[in-house]
Amino acid sequence: MQYVDFGKTGAKVSRLGLGCMRLPSYEENGKTLYDEEKSIALIKRAYELGINYFDTAPGYCDTLSEIILGKALKGFREKIYLSTKNPIENASGDDYDKRLETSLKKLDTGYIDFYHFWGITLDTFINKISVPDGPLDRVKKWKEQGVVRHISFSFHDKPGNLAEIIRRGEGVLESLLCQYNLLDRSNEEDMAFAYDQGLGIVVMGPVGGGRLGAPSQVIQNLLPGKVQSSAEVALRFVFTNPHIHIALSGMGSIAMLEENAALADNTAPLSEEEKARLDATMKENERLAGLYCTGCKYCMPCPQGINIPEVFTLMNYHRVYKITGFARENYAQIGKTPWRKYENAAACVECGLCEEKCPQKLPIRTQLKETHKALAG
Repeated sequence: MQYVDFGKTGAKVSRLGLGCMRLPSYEENGKTLYDEEKSIALIKRAYELGINYFDTAPGYCDTLSEIILGKALKGFREKIYLSTKNPIENASGDDYDKRLETSLKKLDTGYIDFYHFWGITLDTFINKISVPDGPLDRVKKWKEQGVVRHISFSFHDKPGNLAEIIRRGEGVLESLLCQYNLLDRSNEEDMAFAYDQGLGIVVMGPVGGGRLGAPSQVIQNLLPGKVQSSAEVALRFVFTNPHIHIALSGMGSIAMLEENAALADNTAPLSEEEKARLDATMKENERLAGLYCTGCKYCMPCPQGINIPEVFTLMNYHRVYKITGFARENYAQIGKTPWRKYENAAACVECGLCEEKCPQKLPIRTQLKETHKALAG
């Protein structure tokens, strides 16, 4: 396993981190249940392979992730870096303390190495975190006591606001977690700024939440003749970025874990020629995706409850990137999961309101029919 200095934190971290959001699970009576024994075995195997950064959160795996991770780390807790998060529900410092204490209890640990303000936006930071006797003041006190070793944040906002959060962070923010992969490079400039400020940088979704791990000849052809899988292309792309310390991946099986660990251990960075070829191809793919939908969201809301940009995003995974299996599996989950409560394209009644609002004047009604036929068939 390769290791790097994690910004100015003093930690030396593995380039691949284990995200504990997708621990081994199974279905029973229509409900997802998490296999504690297999999950613990997975976490221990990650440690054996050299991974020393483990990330969880209070809500992961039906709130079981912290408990399972705490059990799995027995025997080597002091040898790894533990990351978890505090969902900022309000500006109350007392509530922040309660959530921290709950995580410490569930993890069965006396301290957290990297403690994140969870999923924050600039507005959240200004109005709920950086307030008198609020979460930022409280976490500084916990750090003085050694309960929190490093103050971190995970970012879920529009590009540009990440850098502004750092500027407003009073110099106490030490690491961050944000989205970045071959299909989503929107945080690239802000990550460079954060790196220059000495923050440790972790990226989530390096293989696109599974999208780039699915077989795709289009993805593999980005580096013709030199790669064995789409995941290899995705990880090589991420590890080539000099402003990234850790690629955090949620791996639900030991086989997936071992494949990604091998890639992280042996993957060479992209050459300048490979980067140029990849950039040119991805720009062309983005242009093709834009012919279907640019994701501007002017068509929303749909009176029938269809999330039109999200539906077309899945269509583009199939149409442009040939990640068809992933696209169809996720299309089938529309309306069945908490994060996909909207309707699929079959709900379209051809009212035409979306086309009236579309700045590109796309034939949305026709494209919705095409999407449903391609992904539901």
